[in-house]
Amino acid sequence: MPTNHTEQVLARLADLTPRQIVAELDRYIVGQADAKKAVAIALRNRWRRQRAPEGIREEIAPNNIILIGPTGVGKTEIARRLSKLAGAPFIKVEASKFTEVGYVGRDVESMVRDLVESAIDMVRTERESEVEDLAHERVEQRLLDLLLPVPEPARPRPEAGAGAGEGDAESGNVFVVSSRGDVTREQELAQERHQRTREKLHQLLKDGQLESREVEVEVTPRGPMIDVLSTQGAPEGMENFTDMLKEMLPKRHKKRTVKVSEARRILLEQEFEKLVDIEEVTTDALDRVEKLGIIFLDEIDKIAGERSQMGGPDVSREGVQRDLLPIVEGSNVQTKYGMVKTDHVLFIAAGAFHVSKPSDLIPELQGRFPIRVELKPLTEADFVRIMTEPENALTKQYAALVEAEGAKLTFTDDGIREIARIAALVNERMENIGARRLHTVMTTQLEEVLYELPDRGTAEIVVDAAAVRDKLKAIVEDEDLRRYIL
Repeated sequence: MPTNHTEQVLARLADLTPRQIVAELDRYIVGQADAKKAVAIALRNRWRRQRAPEGIREEIAPNNIILIGPTGVGKTEIARRLSKLAGAPFIKVEASKFTEVGYVGRDVESMVRDLVESAIDMVRTERESEVEDLAHERVEQRLLDLLLPVPEPARPRPEAGAGAGEGDAESGNVFVVSSRGDVTREQELAQERHQRTREKLHQLLKDGQLESREVEVEVTPRGPMIDVLSTQGAPEGMENFTDMLKEMLPKRHKKRTVKVSEARRILLEQEFEKLVDIEEVTTDALDRVEKLGIIFLDEIDKIAGERSQMGGPDVSREGVQRDLLPIVEGSNVQTKYGMVKTDHVLFIAAGAFHVSKPSDLIPELQGRFPIRVELKPLTEADFVRIMTEPENALTKQYAALVEAEGAKLTFTDDGIREIARIAALVNERMENIGARRLHTVMTTQLEEVLYELPDRGTAEIVVDAAAVRDKLKAIVEDEDLRRYIL
């Protein structure tokens, strides 16, 4: 049964029809209607399966998808935006990095372990956001304790002064008589003074006036051996051994003198560890992986080859496909957090398939990707839309960068069309890298502007067709120069 938090994620999907999912994807991705429609149906089927009768629910397999198209047409972005929309654990892996069992390299099960790590991070972040206010409140109180330690109780005086007041030497209670005749314990006066000082410090802390003050905090340093064993490139499975060592080795505590700004970060992490139940996080994360997980398997065409060849790297490629098969079909994968079933993980594969074709994959693997969508190459008109329509359009990104310096950057309509024309022209003459060509053209166009921006003042910068032609004409016409710059 799904956990309560997984049920909440599935409930959000109930409000997202396939048409609404496509509309959300349209906010960030131009065109590719067929691909958007396919992934929208696959996402909606996640919710539909949970509402199916229990007897048949486990038999409903996800409709895995292969996206076929050249680089830079939106394959990865569609999958990434889909996972954010669904609140689902998501990872992108490259099939070319995996090797057959017995070869040096990563085995295919590591993608499931990476997906679990992604889910753990996602759920932990959600839990931390739920207790964030309480954690910050506790951190402020701990900072006040460090800045103004609680005074020790007053020690009993050996003798009471004649005019100072009366007291019980054995109990340590010393009384002070005020001019009005009120009798107050000295300890209570000290506590009141401490409380007034603490309230003043609290206000200064809120106003950010104590950030440079130094305090002493207790931290738990990581051992050097753990750092060595957890470095990138360590053998597969070494992370499990590393975690086991962490549990076995005694935790050492060390005091560090840091500024309040750094102490706040350290103490906040410590408070999150106390407030967030890691076992509950793990349980929910594993449940989300099994019910909602999405693995984007890029460059799947790189492991497809002519099966008639019996030697060379194709042997390992076919081996990777056979290793992938049980995971895509559904199997149990051991992770350091427990066993994970991949029966209902959604796999979205993608590849350009310039040299090979989907039919070059082994038949068993082809059968596990029943939906195939071909993405269309981007045209000059698509480039114009990409630069103007999405919420994160490239022109808006550069305008925001320029605005950070106090200036204003404006792209005219003819300037955008000229950039799109040049990007499409270079894609035709050279390698077609899709929308990524817009980045190279825009970077070249604005290189001098961004370099001189801090010194040129706040005058408006206008990028029109004449400015684009003046900057890029020589580069576009020079075949050798274009090869290195664009």
